Amino acid sequence: MSKMKLINLFLVLIAVSCSSVRDNGAVPENMEKSTAYFDYFNYTGNDDYYNQQAPLADNEIFNPILPGWYSDPSICTNGEDYFLVTSTFVFFPGVPIFHSKDLVNWKQIGHVLDRESQLENFIGQGTSRGIFAPTIEYNPYNETYYMITTNVGAGNFFVKTKDPFGSWSDPIYLPEVGGIDPSFFFDDNGKAYILNNDEPFGGSTYEGHRAIRIREFDVENDKVIGEEKMIISGGVNIDEKPIWIEAPHLYKIDGRYLLMAAEGGTGPGHSEVIFSTDSPMGEYIPWSTNPILTQRHLDNDRPYPITCVGHADLIQAKNGDWFAVYLACRPIDGVIENLGRETFMIPVKWSEDGFPYMTQGDELVPMRVANRDFKKNEDYIGGNFSKNDTFDAEELNYDWMTLRRDAKNLYSLTDNSGFLSLKCGEEKSTGMDVPAIVLRRLQHHQFESETKMFFEPSNENEAAGMILYKDEEHQYFMAVRKVDDKKEIRLEKISGEDKSETLSSKVLKNVDAPIYMKITSDGYKFNFYYATEINKWNILLEDVDANFLSTHVAGGFTGTLVGMYAEK
Repeated sequence: MSKMKLINLFLVLIAVSCSSVRDNGAVPENMEKSTAYFDYFNYTGNDDYYNQQAPLADNEIFNPILPGWYSDPSICTNGEDYFLVTSTFVFFPGVPIFHSKDLVNWKQIGHVLDRESQLENFIGQGTSRGIFAPTIEYNPYNETYYMITTNVGAGNFFVKTKDPFGSWSDPIYLPEVGGIDPSFFFDDNGKAYILNNDEPFGGSTYEGHRAIRIREFDVENDKVIGEEKMIISGGVNIDEKPIWIEAPHLYKIDGRYLLMAAEGGTGPGHSEVIFSTDSPMGEYIPWSTNPILTQRHLDNDRPYPITCVGHADLIQAKNGDWFAVYLACRPIDGVIENLGRETFMIPVKWSEDGFPYMTQGDELVPMRVANRDFKKNEDYIGGNFSKNDTFDAEELNYDWMTLRRDAKNLYSLTDNSGFLSLKCGEEKSTGMDVPAIVLRRLQHHQFESETKMFFEPSNENEAAGMILYKDEEHQYFMAVRKVDDKKEIRLEKISGEDKSETLSSKVLKNVDAPIYMKITSDGYKFNFYYATEINKWNILLEDVDANFLSTHVAGGFTGTLVGMYAEK
């Protein structure tokens, strides 16, 4: 039975006196020490990026189409349905899959890799390792969907299914295919191929010198056949020493084969380039006006810069129009980047000589996309929004992830109905195993997130609360701890194993009361608040540097996440 107790928050980023909570007073039954019980978790975004734009027209959608850290998008269609996947690195479950009928309204229908048997060797891998750049394709010859990807700890593999709304196969590894970023191409003559990034034959001649390779794939026997061929070395012009050619996608459009790939690395130098050929194993000729998509040469002082643009995939809509999905970032002032690489969409134009392109010269990628057939419905997820989880289901919703494994031995939604129970775990959030942590993506620079927790630590080593997590060495933990027979709430800055600094601490006077915790941000700073009585917020610490968790400082391929954590 739903508690339906909560929460209609107006996002107030600094002035917490304006915020309010409605609470039904639910208390978990049979509470145990060393276990934290979370009653709800609310997230609300209020980005100026959206607020400063004019209201959307009926046929418009905001970019990004998947806000927050949804990187390395790939898309396919069976002619009626569209499916889109993105990277998840060492998070579980792996590779979210979204469905749409119209390229506008995207609904997550699950994860491609939702069983531990599909994910190997995550233990010991850091946050930005694991699953790289999944590619999804539909083969009409056998009416089968394929998702192929790299597991950094185990190699390249694919899974397949007849029903993308259901479960996918266990991994089929491809030891003959090295490197990263593999993709399938299913030709209209029934033949199939795998492309991938790897070292050039004979080795790299400079830092970042990579190649695109191709070999034939036997669909009946699920294995590669024939000799491997290197089709691109370096990139568009090897004399210029281009770096990190990767993420290849091969298409056959109007009788001609087109190879699209990313070039320049996934940071500010990112771009997308294109080549043509008469056959998959033939000679690939670059277009004379490459790159076909980039923002790398533009001034970061422009309003609301969209950067790191690349890693694209083409799709033709039912009305015949072409689009590309791609990754990009929205850094504040061109620097502070806590959202990670998001999924954007852009209309595709065609040159007179038959090449697709998205930008040329100083053209900006759009903050919104329009089309004559676009129409939003209840599944539309763009712009500013709120998501409130009251933990009434028996399984976590698709927003939530754990690290490296399922972690169901550490959390439960059924031990106390209506609460997320989280046991204090042996593994710390700085480690390389499975901590007691449940996280969701930040999807806005300006946001408010709140939870209510019941927690009785049994010793001074145990702690539970809210966490902002970028990786093993960049975290903020708002923790409730036992100190000298008292309970304290602390803000801890975590910068690695045994590297924790207490930035602020307060004694909790009502030790038997639940703890309300809230984090707000204006993009530049985080603010941390707590309460033991409804709506009576206290400052734990304000104006905490958000850049510490930014990719600008921390590096890595993910964005910042927020959620719940318990340790001992």
